[in-house]
Amino acid sequence: MEYRIGIDVGGTNTDAVLVNENMELIESVKVPTTKDVSSGIFEALNKVLDKSNIDRKKIKYAMLGTTHATNAIAERKRLCKTAIIRIGKPATEAIAPLVGWPKDLVEAVGNHYYLIAGGNEFDGREISPLDEDELGKIAKEIKGKVESVAVISVFSPVSNKHELRAKEILQEVLGEIPISLSHEIGSLGLLERENATVLNAALVEVARTTANSFKDALKREGLTEATVYLCQNDGTLMSIDYAMRYPILTIACGPTNSIRGAAFLSKLENALVLDVGGTTSDIGVISQGFPRESSIAVEIGGVRTNFRMPDLISLALGGGTTIREENGEIKVGPESVGYRITEEALVFGGKTITATDIAVRLGLAEVGSKEKVKDIPLEFAKRVYAKMQEMVNEAIDKMKTSKDPQPLVLVGGGSIIVGNEIHGVSEIIRPNNFGVANALGAAIAQVSGEIDRIYSLSDMSREAALNDAKQRAINEAIKAGANPESVDVVYVEDIPLAYLPGNAVRIRVKAAGNLI
Repeated sequence: MEYRIGIDVGGTNTDAVLVNENMELIESVKVPTTKDVSSGIFEALNKVLDKSNIDRKKIKYAMLGTTHATNAIAERKRLCKTAIIRIGKPATEAIAPLVGWPKDLVEAVGNHYYLIAGGNEFDGREISPLDEDELGKIAKEIKGKVESVAVISVFSPVSNKHELRAKEILQEVLGEIPISLSHEIGSLGLLERENATVLNAALVEVARTTANSFKDALKREGLTEATVYLCQNDGTLMSIDYAMRYPILTIACGPTNSIRGAAFLSKLENALVLDVGGTTSDIGVISQGFPRESSIAVEIGGVRTNFRMPDLISLALGGGTTIREENGEIKVGPESVGYRITEEALVFGGKTITATDIAVRLGLAEVGSKEKVKDIPLEFAKRVYAKMQEMVNEAIDKMKTSKDPQPLVLVGGGSIIVGNEIHGVSEIIRPNNFGVANALGAAIAQVSGEIDRIYSLSDMSREAALNDAKQRAINEAIKAGANPESVDVVYVEDIPLAYLPGNAVRIRVKAAGNLI
């Protein structure tokens, strides 16, 4: 029997699960998330292994869904000094790179940017030849001054030749420095794609240390046979090497792990998911078994980007959310006691009223000591509860794309604070093991590859363009670590671009397969 371990880091708890090859849950643990993230991961790993007591040589896979990258951007810490090279002069000189970025984030990344001639039109024609001499000069200038490079060329999702050539030239001078190419990260829109690429380049070191410390922790626990994967934000996995090239894809992988876990536990292909943690609640949608993706530009740490992200609404409502009354008005959050809930909530002998205390007072949950919340006035508890339900109802209403009621899957350790009356849903499902749906989502995930390109149909048929895109997506999945024989195309979208001449079409394809 082979086993796999899934670990997911949340704002409040770090969860770990052990599943067998039939995807049956063997053991699960929850430990508080630590400030440095890593020690919480080590503790969860250690506890789940001790509890299960199985032969460690039989654990073949270890998956990690982590907030390291998100935290690094939010805290402006551990980011690489990055050189930004935009290819597209003279057409793109009106707006400089990093415009609109928060000042402290610009300082953390370093304001090294260069504009050079080159780039392509929307149909793949060259705007001007790539200025290779200038690139050579830039490479000499930045050598030793930066730790990472971001290369962005105009319309590179249509033609990536200038970005690939730029990488070759830079590597001749700079050697093995990490280089992020925009056509591999974002979709059209130059500035948003540039932002996503720069953030990706800045996160390379964070990804490396995260991956290496996870590998060390596994080694320390005697898990020498396990292949390591990191979770990405479409609900699938990527190999360590792939993650070091595209660390930005780990952002928001926590909620998508929960959505995948909810789909797995409820056996539903299409449903709404409410994941209630200790600090926040995330509402997402399962569509064909995978998280629905957002179709709008997403802000990360104050920066607009356009790489794929899950379609989510986050509420400042969780098990540890603080409750107070000000001038007769009830305030629910946004503050939370977070991972300190076991010290600060009333039911655990603390002094702060939390959403969990309200649920226990109303008899909705049995956590801690019921005696310790009996002094909360019942009328007050009911008013708080009504306000919490109103927040959930409103957010669920925003997420729905049809007026027909859909099933709602409730997961996350904090979901005890949600009652059984939610508007607009056909049924509320609370599956077994709902508290560790996120870590389960990590453990059972597949590996995927995605492609988003523009094809001109003046020189190829629509059929040929679709086949080319499908093949590229399959190749990406294999590169990310999927078993070639198991890869299937799971999503195809083609949009005619009416505003572009030359009969252009944008094709997005996702392929997913099982682990090798």
